[in-house]
Amino acid sequence: MANHKSSLKRIRQSESRQMENKYYAKTVRNAVKKLRTTTEKAAATEQYPKVVALLDKLAKKNVIHQNKASNLKSKLALYINTLS
Repeated sequence: MANHKSSLKRIRQSESRQMENKYYAKTVRNAVKKLRTTTEKAAATEQYPKVVALLDKLAKKNVIHQNKASNLKSKLALYINTLS
C-alpha cells in the first residue's frame, strides 16, 4: 500500500476516472451496436452525428484511440450508405 498522501490521492483519482471511462466506453459501444442494428436509412442518418460526437469526445479524452474512433466512424458511414 502507498505511504505518501499524494500517491493515495493519485490512486483515488485513477479509480474514479476508470469508472467514468468504463461508463462512457460502454455507452458508446451500445450506441454503435444500436446504429449497426438499424435497418432504416433515415433513422441511421439521424443517429450517426450523435455517435460520431461521442466517439470524438472519447478519443479526445484518450478513453479510446483516435484511430479506433476514425475506423468506427468510417465503418458506420459505409454501413449507412449501403442501406436503402
